[in-house]
Amino acid sequence: MRTRAAALLAEMQTRRSCRFFSDDAVPRDLIESLIAIGHSAPSGANRKPWRFVAVDEPKLKHEIRLAAEAEERVSYAHRMPPEWLEALEPLGTNANKPFLEIAPWLVVLFRIDWEEIDGQRVSNYYPAESTGIAAGMFLMACHQVGLATLTHTPSPMRFLREILGRPVNEKPFLLIPIGYPATDCVVPDIPKKPLSAALQWNR
Repeated sequence: MRTRAAALLAEMQTRRSCRFFSDDAVPRDLIESLIAIGHSAPSGANRKPWRFVAVDEPKLKHEIRLAAEAEERVSYAHRMPPEWLEALEPLGTNANKPFLEIAPWLVVLFRIDWEEIDGQRVSNYYPAESTGIAAGMFLMACHQVGLATLTHTPSPMRFLREILGRPVNEKPFLLIPIGYPATDCVVPDIPKKPLSAALQWNR
C-alpha cells in the first residue's frame, strides 16, 4: 500500500494546469470513460447532482470562447480587485483564452441544486461538495491517462447554460479544456504550498 501510495503521489505531483494545448484528436470513447470515473464519485444521498457536457464541435467551442473572453475582459478591467490581479500575475493569465478553441474537448461540469421528480421540486443534498468531488476524480482520471486539463472559471458563467441549452436548475461549476499538451507547452515556475501548511494531526 505504501509503495502504491508513493507511486501515485509521484505521478500526481507532475500534474499541472495547462493553457497550451495540441489540437490532436482525443477519442470520444476515452472522454466517456473518464467522465464515467468522475460520475462514480460519492454524493449527498446518492443524488449525483451534476451534469457533464462534453463539447468537441468547433463552432460551439468558438462560441464559448467568444462569450468567455467577453466576461473575462470585464473581470480583468472592473471586477477583480488589485490583490486578485496581483495573485494572478505570476501565472501570466489575461482575458485571451485561445485554448478554448484549440483543446479538442471542453467538458463543462454543471451543479444541479434541485430536480423535478413526479411534478415536485426536490432539493439535492450537498450539491457543491458532491460536484467538487466528482470534478476532482475526473481531473485525476484525465491525468492518469496522460491528458492535460485546466480548471477554467470565467465569472459569471451563466453564458454556458445558455449556449449549451441547459435548464435553470443547472449552474455552471467548471469549464475544463482537455487534450494533449502542446509540444512547446510551458507552465509557470511557481512554488507549491508545502504539505506541512495544509495538514494537521489531531488537535
